[in-house]
Parts: sequence; C-alpha cells; structure tokens
Amino acid sequence: MLGRISRANAKRLIHGLALASVVVYINLYLMQGMLPMLADQFAIAGGEATLILSVTSFSLALSLLGYALLSDSIGRYKPLIVSLWLLALSNPLMLLIDSWHGMLGLRLIQGILLAAVPAIAMAFMRESLPLSALMKAGAFYIAANSFGGIIGRILGGLMAEYLSWQGAALLLTLVTLVSVAITHYLLSPFRQVGKAQSASGSARCSVSKMTLSGPWRGFAMHLTNPQLRLFYLLGGLAFMVMVNQFSFIQLHLLEAPFHWSRFGVTLIFLCYLSGTLCAYRSGNLIARFGVAGVVLAALAMMVIGSLVTLFDTTPAIVGGFLLSAAGFFLIHASCNNQVALRATGHRAKASALYLCAYYLGASLGGPFLMPFWHHGQWPAVVLGSLLLLALAGAVALRLLPAGALSASAVHYRRFRFRRGCQ
Repeated sequence: MLGRISRANAKRLIHGLALASVVVYINLYLMQGMLPMLADQFAIAGGEATLILSVTSFSLALSLLGYALLSDSIGRYKPLIVSLWLLALSNPLMLLIDSWHGMLGLRLIQGILLAAVPAIAMAFMRESLPLSALMKAGAFYIAANSFGGIIGRILGGLMAEYLSWQGAALLLTLVTLVSVAITHYLLSPFRQVGKAQSASGSARCSVSKMTLSGPWRGFAMHLTNPQLRLFYLLGGLAFMVMVNQFSFIQLHLLEAPFHWSRFGVTLIFLCYLSGTLCAYRSGNLIARFGVAGVVLAALAMMVIGSLVTLFDTTPAIVGGFLLSAAGFFLIHASCNNQVALRATGHRAKASALYLCAYYLGASLGGPFLMPFWHHGQWPAVVLGSLLLLALAGAVALRLLPAGALSASAVHYRRFRFRRGCQ
C-alpha cells in the first residue's frame, strides 16, 4: 500500500484508471456499431455478425478471475499496463485477417486482454487511496465505463457509415495507441501497488497447506460471504436486463413506424449519459440513503423506465431509456464499490468475481429475452425484463434485514467525501 498519497498523485491515479477504462470499453463495444460493416466485409448474415460481441464478452468474463490471481501475485501495475499495450498492438491484425473465423479468434484473444482493467482497477484504487476518497474515485471510474461504452458504440457507427474496413481498423489502432501511451504515463508512479500484499500472501501460502488456502482461497472466501453474493447477483441481473434491452430496442427502432437508420439507432446509446451522471453522484446518494435504499430506488427507476417505453413513441422510448440507464448505473456503481469496500483481503479477486457475474449476466440475457422478442416483439421484451427486475428486487430486499441500509449510511457518513483527496 502506498500510504498517505498526495492530492496530485491521487488525481493522477484516478484519471489514469478512468482513461484505461474508456480505452477498454471503446474496444469492447465498437463492434456493436459496426455489425453491418462486418457482415459485408466477411460475407455473413447480420445475425451471425452478433457473435463477435458474444465471443468477446465471454472470454472477458472468464479471464477476470485469472487477472485477479495474477495481480494478487505480482502487483496491480504490470498486468494492467502489459495487457493494454498488447491490446493496442493487436488491433492492426484486423487488416491481415480475411476470414470470419479468424476475426472471431482475434476478438476471443482481445477479450482476454480487455479483462485486465476491469479486474484490477478497483483493487488498484482501494490499495492506493484513503477511504475518504475511494467512493468518489470509484464513482468517477464507473462514469468513465459508461462514457467509454457510449463513445465506442457511436464511433463504431460512424466508422461503418463513413470509413472503409481498413480505415476503421487504422483509426481504432491510432486511438488505442495514443490512449494507452497516456495511461502508461499517468500510472507510472504506481508500479509498486499490490506488491507488498502479494509478498505477504506468498509468505503465508508457503506456511499453509496448499489447499484452498493457496491462490484460490480468496475466491472461496468471497463466495462464502452472503453479503458479497447478493451484490454479485444484483449486478448480474441488472446488466442482464440493461445491455440486452439496448440491443432489442435497436431492432425495434429499425422497423415500422420508426425506420431509423443503422447509424441512427446507435444514437439511443446517448441515453447512457444519464447513467454516467448518476454513477458519478452515487457516492453522495449512498452516504445519505444507504446502499439498500439507493439500490431499491434504482430498481424502481428501471421498472418505470421500461414501462414508459410501451407508449411506443420516440420521446417515450428516449425518456424511458434515460430513466432506466440512470437506475442501472446507480446499481452498478453501488455494487461495484460495495464489493471493493467489504472485501477485507484478496480485493482483486472480489472485484473479479463481481465483474464475472456482471458479464455472464449480460451473455445470458440475450438467450433469455430472445423468445420474448420472437413471440411479442418489444412489449414482450419489457415483460421479460420486468420478471428479471422482480427477481433483482427480491435480492435487494435481502440487504435490509442484514442491516446494510443503516450500516452503509453510517459508514459513508463517517468517511464523507471532501473535495479532492486527503
């Protein structure tokens, strides 16, 4: 641990990790706006092109646990920086690939590289920043996730509209290289973060019997924590609804009576901006109302937002998604930060388990909601979403008898954020 960190260095760390997050989510979601271009480039059906997203998300989810083990062993800095540089250097390979299976293979590998930042970032901040700054830093980081997702999808749509495949690959390579170079510069003073913990953990391991008290002990410890399990499940269910609602609403807006263009439908992702703002303010809301109160209110926002879209007008759909996105990112920011705060050790593993549940939820949401879409189009998708949100509400209510509402409020008031870092 770095001990007492200066205000300037704290800002440098937060901005470096936020930029790394933006880079990751641009590279993750850019292909969603380029699906028509991918279909043309590789002569495949549009439905088959969506596999590019599933492959990347799946390898990302499973790789999170490996990065948690690695960063607990050798520190936070090196796995994060090396993975970002490898990601930047892998993008030009798109120019050399001429088969769809080759492209899927490349994105499978890139999903592994993309996992480093989300797996390590919260533990990086937890071990570098004072508690008085952690929640604000975590909220800023989640807001950067949202911003990167918006930019990635819209940039992908613009590329598909105005650039060739080669031009799009070169622009993505340039954006990633420049951003990774800046991130490397910003994070360079923090090379030692996590190394002390990994050294002490190795010493304990050498004395202990090599069972679950070894590298996998952290995962077992967090999975047996009932409070952490609730946050894992909440995050997975919320993302299961949100990311797939955005996919199906694009299909709805392409059809009558809307007939939006293929680039136009990517503009619906601007609704994520309400989530960006709410994620940034989530720390103050938790300080006032407690985590359970915020999560329950956020779930209500997602329910109301989903119902509003059933009016089936452009203003209603936009307004509903603005409300739903705000609610979702409040849940995500609350769960993400709670996991970081409640994990007393093996913090990267705790965050990795949360994000693994989060991305696996996203991958399961499509198959779950697809039959609803086939049988009743968008209104049926809303019905399926409400079923999932009802389950999430039942999970959130489990936080109340455990004292999460009052305990969280007391905890965050005690470590109330001040402007900047102490």
